[in-house]
Amino acid sequence: MKSKPQTTEQPDFEKSLSELEALVAKLEQGDVPLEDALKTFERGVTLTRQCQTALRTAQQKVEVLLTRDGTEEVAAFADENEDDDDDAGR
Repeated sequence: MKSKPQTTEQPDFEKSLSELEALVAKLEQGDVPLEDALKTFERGVTLTRQCQTALRTAQQKVEVLLTRDGTEEVAAFADENEDDDDDAGR
């Protein structure tokens, strides 16, 4: 029995991230006309939101998998800025 190709409404995270990185590089060159820059920025905001949604979904799936049998505890990831703050006080 053939399996149907899975249709996803959300774009692929890696593709969205790659496109976002390309848009950032384009804007960083600084030679983009204002109208194009605004359109590029708008697309970048859309891609950022898609990536954030994909990351939240992945995090929720990991939390479900870790708590499925009820024995594992879910711990928050360490914030990268927390390490910086600790080092600054030394």
